[in-house]
Amino acid sequence: MTTQSFSRIDDLRRALSEARRQGKRIGLVPTMGALHAGHIQLLETARSECDLVVASIFVNPIQFDRHDDLDRYPRPLEKDIEACHKASVDLVFAPSAQEMYGEGHDVLIEPGSVAENLCGRYRSGHFRGVATVVLKLFNVVQPGVAFFGEKDFQQLAVIRHMVAALNVPVEIRPVPTVREPDGLAMSSRNRNLTAAEREAAPVLYHCLCVARDLVNGGERDAAEVKRRALGVMAATPQFRVEYLEVIDPDRIQPLVRIEGRVRVAAAAWLGSTRLIDNVAAARANTEL
Repeated sequence: MTTQSFSRIDDLRRALSEARRQGKRIGLVPTMGALHAGHIQLLETARSECDLVVASIFVNPIQFDRHDDLDRYPRPLEKDIEACHKASVDLVFAPSAQEMYGEGHDVLIEPGSVAENLCGRYRSGHFRGVATVVLKLFNVVQPGVAFFGEKDFQQLAVIRHMVAALNVPVEIRPVPTVREPDGLAMSSRNRNLTAAEREAAPVLYHCLCVARDLVNGGERDAAEVKRRALGVMAATPQFRVEYLEVIDPDRIQPLVRIEGRVRVAAAAWLGSTRLIDNVAAARANTEL
């Protein structure tokens, strides 16, 4: 099959019209490009579950809180389209910022309380930009199902909350985090790590595993879980921890007492690169 690529909304809609008329199940995988194995897992999951797969590639300017981060975000569009072709994606949508927002765009989606903590506390306006662009993509593509990675767990919660609150007719399908052999969660930003930073980076995941094992082993005091997990991180002085929290996985609120299913989520800096990760944990006899 040949993967078709579009940069204009009207052209994409025309290409989708026949599939929609035929009642085909349309799947959307929103990305910012710089595709890696984690993205490929999303694309392959969509391919296995849908009749027609659309991948969007758009570096969304309104979700960046730092201009330097936006400027250096990788944009290997030709390689990304080739990766989509290999994953049997039907349509790629790679619009410009002008196509997505036009002039004087000032309508934004307020994501609510799920965006207040964790990354929302440190990245002003980030989830407002995420919710806005995702809703626009849903309106353009009108998918039956959209696929998102669990690595960006708070983003997933924001999108689920938005879809429920605004009655958006799309199923949100989470896909597990894909990791390097040493445990580092795959991310487009990993390529910004120096060799020394890359060697140290898996400590973030190991720290979260310590927290997960404590919870699974019966620890109920979230502060104690955090203290012992951060002790692991402290042994690697290159890290600058932004947060590490034990949270309610639905409301994304930090917990004091652990009673059932939780997520342990963290963000930390290695040099100029910000890494995020999370793991699921649960009190004994509670399903994950």
